[in-house]
Amino acid sequence: MKSIGIIGAGNIGTAFARALARHGIPAIIANRRGPSSLAALVEELGPAIRAGTREEAASQELVLVAVNWSKLPAALADLPDWNGRIVIDANNPIEAPLFQPVDLGGRTSSDVVAGMVPGARLVKAFNHLPPGLLSADPQAEGGRHVLFLSGDDAHARADVGALVERLGFFGLDLGALAVGARLVQFPGGPLPVHNLVRFD
Repeated sequence: MKSIGIIGAGNIGTAFARALARHGIPAIIANRRGPSSLAALVEELGPAIRAGTREEAASQELVLVAVNWSKLPAALADLPDWNGRIVIDANNPIEAPLFQPVDLGGRTSSDVVAGMVPGARLVKAFNHLPPGLLSADPQAEGGRHVLFLSGDDAHARADVGALVERLGFFGLDLGALAVGARLVQFPGGPLPVHNLVRFD
């Protein structure tokens, strides 16, 4: 299993950390306020999750980024070379309290995020389910909640897909970002409005 970092301790980053903790999968979680601000969270989550700096989280082999859209540039600025590490883009170009979609000029949000993490292998995933479903038991009505993923690097998609499966979800690979990222982008894509269950 690849080492895991989480940049962002909001709703999605915390839900992802809870899902990892439930399976005893270790990770480092970071936010802009520093490790001490996460003391209560990591105590609650247990020994698998520890707080670290943004640089520590970003240095892991697989890094989930889940930050308010307007704060992404600052969260990803001045980090070491990504050097082929996997970045999971769990971001959507919208944020509270107004929930106004950001004008991306026809680009996908993943295309914008990719420009902020040069040298990374980007995979879009963990962005379309509400945090409550992401952190809850993925078993549902005799099946498993579906998590979509897409990316231009097949090996990176496979690694993220393996993590999705280990967390108990059914990973549905949508292929390259040009197609998959547009399908799952919220708002605009047709898939985020659906909570799908795969029956094995």
